[in-house]
Amino acid sequence: MTIRLPDSTGGLRTYEPRPEPFAVTPGAPFTSRTVFSAAHVVADPFADTTPDSPAAVDWDATLAFRRHLWSHGLGVAEAMDTAQRGMGLDWTGAAELIRRSAAEARAVGGRIACGVGTDQITAGTLAEVRAAYEEQLALVESCGAQAILMASRALAAAASGPEDYLEVYGHLLRQAAEPVVLHWLGPMFDPALEGYWGSADLDAATDTFLEVIAAHPDKVEGIKVSLLDAQREIDIRRRLPQGVRCYTGDDFNYPELIAGDEKGFSHALLGIFDPLGPLAAQAVRVLDTGDVAGFRELLDPTVELSRHLFQAPTRFYKTGVVFLAWLAGHQSHFTMVGGLQSARSLPHFARAYELADGLGLFPDPKLAEERMRNLLALYGVTQ
Repeated sequence: MTIRLPDSTGGLRTYEPRPEPFAVTPGAPFTSRTVFSAAHVVADPFADTTPDSPAAVDWDATLAFRRHLWSHGLGVAEAMDTAQRGMGLDWTGAAELIRRSAAEARAVGGRIACGVGTDQITAGTLAEVRAAYEEQLALVESCGAQAILMASRALAAAASGPEDYLEVYGHLLRQAAEPVVLHWLGPMFDPALEGYWGSADLDAATDTFLEVIAAHPDKVEGIKVSLLDAQREIDIRRRLPQGVRCYTGDDFNYPELIAGDEKGFSHALLGIFDPLGPLAAQAVRVLDTGDVAGFRELLDPTVELSRHLFQAPTRFYKTGVVFLAWLAGHQSHFTMVGGLQSARSLPHFARAYELADGLGLFPDPKLAEERMRNLLALYGVTQ
């Protein structure tokens, strides 16, 4: 059986779906790398909402997807950009997500780290920004989860220079009960974060970022760098204090960054590991044996799909992630909080399906094909 898929020229091409999925071999916990998947949320498709309404979440399906990730040995990075923080999921929804996911992690023995930001305010003074961070940090810590200090739109707007970032982050790190992960999210993911760390010059911003870490190395377990610039990430990780980890957030160059070089490597905290979970886990277990070539052989072919999902405007990558979760059978519908399912085109979806199917990512290829046909029919494509 073949399926006709639309392309970017307005025409249709014929594609023959893969008959069998990628074979996943269960394995022991990872030993060479710490790996988190930033996980998406599943919307409630029957909620009577609008894009401006508070998020209506299907909690059962959302938690089931986290159990899927944990079952493959991945950690869950919760309430992050992939969960649509600031793009459909407000702080009230994120707080409930953190509470529920942290409880589920305790129940199944899964590793979890949760995003701490300032999205309960849209703007404010530096004192108000600090207070917003403190509120979220207290919640995450009370749930027993590791904190990830995310970049703040409100801080980007309120800060007048690098010294304000040093003061705010220094204050938060001093009061954190346990070491945290610092997250530098680039403007390609969120345009409101342009000039973060007090400068649009990335070299100057990097110096400020590293100054924060150097002043509090005992309170920084690691950093997550999401700049889609492999060489900059390598340069940063080589300048980190001893014992501070680098978690790659580079969804364009992750195989080479995780594999590393003679001077070090990156761990991983990636949105693309939401759809790639089982395959990524198998690749890391191969890397655990010291087989770098085997690791790259498994993970390198996934980069084309990741670059497709994360193409500009990069912030809409969440749409592709949820689309693939639907095709893979992890949820019964293709609906997103905030109506974000409309953020990508039909040709984009068709290419995502083709690339994911070619990698064997769908546990039931026939189900994925059927759902893809249903979507195509909805758009008026006849087979």
